[in-house]
Amino acid sequence: MVLILFVGFSCSEDDPDPLVKEGEGVSFKISELAGNWEATYANFNDGVQQSVNVVGDGGTVSISVQSSGKFTLTIDPADRAAYTLSGEMFWELFEGKYYFAIAWDDYPGDWDTYGVTLAATTFTISGGVDSAEYDFDNDGSFEACSLGMEFVRV
Repeated sequence: MVLILFVGFSCSEDDPDPLVKEGEGVSFKISELAGNWEATYANFNDGVQQSVNVVGDGGTVSISVQSSGKFTLTIDPADRAAYTLSGEMFWELFEGKYYFAIAWDDYPGDWDTYGVTLAATTFTISGGVDSAEYDFDNDGSFEACSLGMEFVRV
């Protein structure tokens, strides 16, 4: 009887869905991103008046991705100290279609979806309003914005 109760509670419908890394209907396997990438451009735009291309302004952006989809993103603007973000990439199934998603470590239990492309040595990612944050005026407070980045494999 105790075993039956344990099995009944361990298979709750409240359990989160597993993070999809590959399968039919996804554009590419998350493991295909494994490795190190350098940005050729990294644009942040608040949609009103502020826009920054970190690479175009002399900074660098790099990302290191594990085959599991876990990653570390380093943004090093030319005019201030570098900072690092991390998270996990996966495919979110919504109404029968897969969307590329990132669960950011700084926001547990929450994720954003992005437009992506992957060619042999190029990875692009773009996100709409509120899909990223950037400290445009370097006052220590990050503002919501959109992003567009292109990376090449190194």
